[in-house]
Amino acid sequence: ALRGALLAWYDERKRDLPWRRLATAEPDADRRAYAVWVSEIMLQQTQVATVIDYYNRWMQKWPTLQALAEASLEVSVAGAGCPPCPYSSSSNVTLCLLEQEVNELWAGLGYYSRGKRLQEAARKVVAEMAGRMPRTAEDLQKLLPGVGRYTAGAIASISYGQATGVVDGNVIRVLCRLRCIGADSSSPAVIDRLWDMANALVDRNRPGDFNQALMELGATVCVPKAPLCGECPVKQHCRARCRKLFGKPPPVPDVEDCGVGDCPLCPPAAEPWDSSLGVTNFPRKAAKKQSRVARAATCVLERRGCRGAPEYLIVQRPSSGLLAGLWEFPSLPLTQDLQEEKQREVLADHLQAWMGQPVAAGSLRLIGEVIHIFSHIHQTYVVYSLPLDGDVTLDPALSPSRWVTEEEFHASAVSTAMKKV
Repeated sequence: ALRGALLAWYDERKRDLPWRRLATAEPDADRRAYAVWVSEIMLQQTQVATVIDYYNRWMQKWPTLQALAEASLEVSVAGAGCPPCPYSSSSNVTLCLLEQEVNELWAGLGYYSRGKRLQEAARKVVAEMAGRMPRTAEDLQKLLPGVGRYTAGAIASISYGQATGVVDGNVIRVLCRLRCIGADSSSPAVIDRLWDMANALVDRNRPGDFNQALMELGATVCVPKAPLCGECPVKQHCRARCRKLFGKPPPVPDVEDCGVGDCPLCPPAAEPWDSSLGVTNFPRKAAKKQSRVARAATCVLERRGCRGAPEYLIVQRPSSGLLAGLWEFPSLPLTQDLQEEKQREVLADHLQAWMGQPVAAGSLRLIGEVIHIFSHIHQTYVVYSLPLDGDVTLDPALSPSRWVTEEEFHASAVSTAMKKV
């Protein structure tokens, strides 16, 4: 009854999203899988409204998995304005340029390694699997870099009809409320139980639609705050709603649904039901960790370009770690207790290494501070300016660097934080 009610609601109320249109209209299963795959990678840690434009641009540029994999063979190595590149062979320069294209298209979407892994996995499918995607969730997760358990389940169920469940944040919330699961929903033991539930619950005839319906319910009705319980198609099956209406726990479920005794899914005794919260008592999570506080000194070096327009120096970040491969103004981390005078000195030394000539700390003009909140870092950029009179020869042994106009800066693969700077 729950499956039927949820699927009927989904058929009537589902949102019109570009990846759903592509997956529905595309008769070829592998092309469907690619359309779903791109959307699921983009949607990780990112809201639907933000993803839509990025998704449309990506699919317009690389409409098939083969197009993405083969793009590295089509990028011009001798492109005008190509920045100095540390790669020696022409093939590596080509791949470097393709990664730059991916980064530019991904800029602002966050979690930049996602695009790189998608690109790597596409090349692997074409080179090692004759362009044929793995057909099961197990093989997708095992064989493709960047494809985890959830993404593999989504691709396998939506594109290939495998009767496998999915568990993301929306599904966790829906299942925890349906079953009154009050234990910490981020704990491995609870996550394993939720996967068991999702796999048992998935509709065998329409697994892809059912999984999308469950996620859609969590995204639009069973939302974190102020859920629309009156509009919920499965409200008759919801134990959290039952408890809210009748003020007491629902009857103990059948033995196969619950570990009787020390049940790992029940609310802890120290956190009793709060009647004012209703269904939003669930899911429960461990206390959120404090964001790490970090500071960095950033310098905007400016020179007059050959056409008279100002140009700014940007340098490329390392290929791994935070904002991997993106471009930024020369920056370096600061310790929290560093005084402003010492900040200037360490920044001047850092710039001297880039420029190969002394930089006077007193010539750096303090502009102000820019705060940017990453998912796990509270980052403060202390911004300085340094106008230059003549040309500067940059050390080719260091990371790639280039001079760009303001227009070129915004077209480059730079982070939202650097655009704020």
